[in-house]
Amino acid sequence: MVASSFAVLRASRLCQQDWKSWARLFVPPPLSTGGRTTWARTNATLSVEPEGRSCWDEPLSIAVRGLAPEQPVTLRSALRDEKGALFRAHARYRADAGGELNLARAPALGGSFSGLEPMGLLWAMEPERPLWRLIKRDVQTPFLVELEVLDGHEPDGGQRLAQAVHERHFLAPGVRRVPVREGRVRATLFLPPEPGPFPGIIDLFGVGGGLLEYRASLLAGKGFAVMALAYYNYDDLPKSIETMHMEYFEEAVNYLRSHPEVKGPGIGLLGISKGGELGLAMASFLKGITAAVVINGSVAAVGNTISYKDETIPPVSLLRNQVKMTKDGLLDVVEALQSPLVDKKSFIPVERSDTTFLFLVGQDDHNWKSEFYADEISKRLQAHGKEKPQIICYPAAGHYIEPPYFPLCSAGMHLLVGANITFGGEPRAHAVAQVDAWQQLQTFFHKQLGSKS
Repeated sequence: MVASSFAVLRASRLCQQDWKSWARLFVPPPLSTGGRTTWARTNATLSVEPEGRSCWDEPLSIAVRGLAPEQPVTLRSALRDEKGALFRAHARYRADAGGELNLARAPALGGSFSGLEPMGLLWAMEPERPLWRLIKRDVQTPFLVELEVLDGHEPDGGQRLAQAVHERHFLAPGVRRVPVREGRVRATLFLPPEPGPFPGIIDLFGVGGGLLEYRASLLAGKGFAVMALAYYNYDDLPKSIETMHMEYFEEAVNYLRSHPEVKGPGIGLLGISKGGELGLAMASFLKGITAAVVINGSVAAVGNTISYKDETIPPVSLLRNQVKMTKDGLLDVVEALQSPLVDKKSFIPVERSDTTFLFLVGQDDHNWKSEFYADEISKRLQAHGKEKPQIICYPAAGHYIEPPYFPLCSAGMHLLVGANITFGGEPRAHAVAQVDAWQQLQTFFHKQLGSKS
């Protein structure tokens, strides 16, 4: 039986500029009065706690004080990623009778979101550049989030009353970042500040390739030794993925298991999308994997062959006539893969695995049928006398279930498809899912792998 889980979302670089530039940016605009220019005065202050900086997955407490009683205001947020892409959100509010506004108590009256959403100014951000996904490429630098309070309910027309810049970091204080270039393995290992050993996890991302570190770096702040693993299109690794050789991943598993700061005997796997598919294959063919969290992964080989020693799993067939076009001109490919119950040779042999699994499923995933795959894996495991996996389904959540407060990426380029597709998801429900999934996977890994020795 599929379990459903919700957590209440309670709380829930910009371009390189020096702080003097920031100060100039935030100077309130002058007002014209009878031919004379005077500066607007306000007693409003904007506070953000934790003050100054926080980790990306931490909730913020945002409040405005010094407003007029019941004054209408608009709050705006903005950040730029490392490629200069701008993300923004805004919401309309009204101060209370004492001239205060606390986002934990005051509902938004409209804008990018509405209702009681203390972290809406982050998760509701949308890219100015269409179909652009927010990704942190350099975890050694923070995202700078600009917050502004404007008078009135016009997001682009009100006088600026207060502002703040908050640093959102991806490395908790003391977390160690260790580049790994051992044999064929190309990765980055993140270790908690204190001496280990710690439960070890390999972190795998999707078909975009390269080396993404932001999830691993955040998890290391929770007491895990996490290795972000590249598997193609990075450094001297293959530039394409026609065949995924499990021997490479076996080398990575052996490296992590033998690390002096990693607690044994087994390790964990965390994979999303293609990384989830590869995590299933690793758990099926390789030894030493105690626990695996699969986020919207496939049970069939997709787009490439999976091989290990003398065995191969061919990719599942494509059903091009099942690709549909949305009203927005995007491709919907959720029906475009043949069922692994039909292409049985493409079914990853999960029944061989002794790994304990947690499946996190977005029920509005349009990349592929994640819920169906999780159910079929569960049936296959139980039919072979294996432990029933835990499955948590999130209604209206899409494909990219990220750490908390990342904006929903509902559509974008799919490298295997070669076109923009819909990934699904509704922003508020997806935000709730991300907060809950982040806690669920940490609880699962601590239970299955233990804590620091």
